[in-house]
Order: sequence, then structure tokens, then C-alpha cells
Amino acid sequence: MNPRSAPAPAFPAALLARARPVRVVFFDVDGVLTDGGLFFSEAGEALKRFNTLDGHGLKMLQLAGITPAVITGRDSAPLRARLQALGITHAHYGTEDKRPAAEQTLATLGLDWSAAAAMGDDWPDLPMMRPAALACAPCNAHAEVLAQAHYVTRAQGGHGAVREVCDLLLQAGGHYEGLLAAYCA
Repeated sequence: MNPRSAPAPAFPAALLARARPVRVVFFDVDGVLTDGGLFFSEAGEALKRFNTLDGHGLKMLQLAGITPAVITGRDSAPLRARLQALGITHAHYGTEDKRPAAEQTLATLGLDWSAAAAMGDDWPDLPMMRPAALACAPCNAHAEVLAQAHYVTRAQGGHGAVREVCDLLLQAGGHYEGLLAAYCA
């Protein structure tokens, strides 16, 4: 691998400064961790597609000491299995009112909104995005959510948008290069 002087994904200095104190990130599922589409089996079970780039980013956050948390209006066995496989222990399922769920997680972790980021794509996510120190949205989010976001990803939800936010947080916290170096050794 060729040596570089800077990480491949580049973020503005002001955005990195905003992201630096983040210690917990709240993620919506449908439209953020997935593309928002729902497939139904003949038995009526909802099926979802998850992106492995996003999954690896979530694992890297945990290695860097940043807690990923999920707050979603839905609940399903495949979702629970995916989050378990990723080691995500802070999750609220079937939650329409997302701010109290986020505040419960903040209290559990001994943090406040100044150490939180949130990523959502539609109106139900705004209550957790608005008080967060860093609000993020995939580029295909609803216009009202895009207007509230400090950072809008280049990738769409379910197609690497979460990984972009993970890379931003890893760079802001000074963890990106060290984690990458472990893979390039």
C-alpha cells in the first residue's frame, strides 16, 4: 500500500471539530442502516438488507470507544440478529418517540447531548437529531431532515451512509489512521 499523508475520506476541519466530543451515536434503522425498502416473505415477515461496510464501521466505532446505539420504530428477528452480530447492546425497538429512548441511553452511559451524534432520515428522527451535538443524514433523507443535518452523506441510506459517519467520527477522535494501520500491517 502506498503511504499517504491524510485519510482517504476528507472532512472539513469545522465538521471534525464538531464531531470530536462525540462518544455515542444514535442510528435509525429503516432508511439509515437499510435502504428503507421492505421485502415481505410469503409468511408476511419483513426482510431487510444491511450493508457490510456500515457493519464494519460500527465495529470500528466500538474499538475506538464510541458507542453505537440504535433507536427504531420497528422490531424484527433479523434486525436483532444483525445488531447482536455487530455487538450493539444499546438498542430500542418499536420506539416511535425516539428522544426519551435516546435520553435513557445517555443516562445509562453517563453522557449528555453534547457528547451525542444522531443519524436519521425522516421526521420521527428529528427529536433525537435536533439536540445532538452532531446531526447526520443520508443524502436521500427527507428534505426536513436534510435541513437539520450538520453532515449529509454522499452515500444513500443502506449503501454506506453509516460508514461515512463512522469514518468522520473515527477521524475526529484521532482513531482512523491507527485502526487502518492494523489492517495494512
